[in-house]
Amino acid sequence: MMRTTTRQTLYLTLAIAGLASTWYHNLHFMAASDGGGLLAFVQALDVNHATRSISWDITIAFLAFALWLPFEARRTGVRHWWLFLLLGGAIAFAFSFPLFLFFRERALARAA
Repeated sequence: MMRTTTRQTLYLTLAIAGLASTWYHNLHFMAASDGGGLLAFVQALDVNHATRSISWDITIAFLAFALWLPFEARRTGVRHWWLFLLLGGAIAFAFSFPLFLFFRERALARAA
């Protein structure tokens, strides 16, 4: 049985926080806008320079992750790497990236 490291625990904690914090606000947005859907959500990303800045920041970081992910997953032995892209797009990058780092750490510990 593999021991969970402090780093793994931190990554998993960040993944859970990323899931909870983003979806807390997503659900409140959907309730406030009568379930305005994806179009209303995307339109809200373009309200002012602050929302545009954060939107572009996350978009570019996610694209860099998407380019890096398949190579790093193969190098470290993390299987099903494409699931992390799906999770990032469908749920939250703040969830999928630390979750990938958690599985990456486990794969590295297995290989050691």
